[in-house]
Amino acid sequence: MYKKSKSTKLILVLFLVMLVFSGCSGKKGENDPSVPSVETETPSGNSLDTAYPLVVTDSTGNEVTISEKPMKVVSLAPSITETFFALGVEELLVGRTEYCDYPSEVSGIESIGTLQEPNIEKIAELEADLVIASTHFKEEAQKKLEELGITVLVLNPNDSFEGVYDVIGKMGTVLDAQVKAEEIVVSMKEKVSSVEEKVKELSSPSVYYVVGYGEYGDYTAGKGTFISEMIERAGGINVADDVEGWSYSLEKLVEHDPQMILVSKYYETKSGFISTEGYKELTAVKEDKVVEIDSNLIDRQGPRLADGFEALAKAIHQDDFR
Repeated sequence: MYKKSKSTKLILVLFLVMLVFSGCSGKKGENDPSVPSVETETPSGNSLDTAYPLVVTDSTGNEVTISEKPMKVVSLAPSITETFFALGVEELLVGRTEYCDYPSEVSGIESIGTLQEPNIEKIAELEADLVIASTHFKEEAQKKLEELGITVLVLNPNDSFEGVYDVIGKMGTVLDAQVKAEEIVVSMKEKVSSVEEKVKELSSPSVYYVVGYGEYGDYTAGKGTFISEMIERAGGINVADDVEGWSYSLEKLVEHDPQMILVSKYYETKSGFISTEGYKELTAVKEDKVVEIDSNLIDRQGPRLADGFEALAKAIHQDDFR
């Protein structure tokens, strides 16, 4: 059995994944029919500038008024933080969560706590005029922020490529970066389409995606999860489609004995997995078909998701992917 420290790291991985693929809540904002409204479509690119004030319908259906261009913004999700940098408006960021670690430049931005427990006082000290949240954002935190006069916008990709495109488009509008947002979305769509075309004629190996393993239980992306959908679209067969959600078992894994096992490249997951009793006899372990992947590209549903989809296809098809 692997060391306790490694077990703790795996629990953290599972916790972060569950945070990413969970819902969020919000509170309804003001609605003035004289103010422009932003719907769910990606910006058309015909307008170079955002007209303020505007009303944005967030991911929970709430309407939030953005009175003027935000100049001090706090991000409450790694994917949101990454989108700021992709849009080229990172200078607007004054705060981010402890989990926001990409790109490396985010280390110079003030931390305001975690996704679930943001430091309200710190956000107020930063004089933020807008907070952009995503998954696992508590209504209690939103109420406290709004009581301080801070506008809160909840943008959740809702486990889909279309949801990610929508979040990027709305952030582009709110932050006056519509043209760049459209460029990102178009590029992502082209890459996703290209990958799907490349894997169309390739064989479909059976795949198991490791989220957690060992003494604290086996966890993977079961039926109905976005990761499972991506595996299928990338030309693999997810052996865990016989369960819904995330919980699995070693017995089922041994029974299915997948051709390919995908693990995170972080936290020494591969070395721990292949050396742990119960997993060493799997065919994929014996044949060195346990493949590391940058799980952040998949778990964080942001502007790098298309890159994650391509990396997933390459991992599944190895030398056959061109």
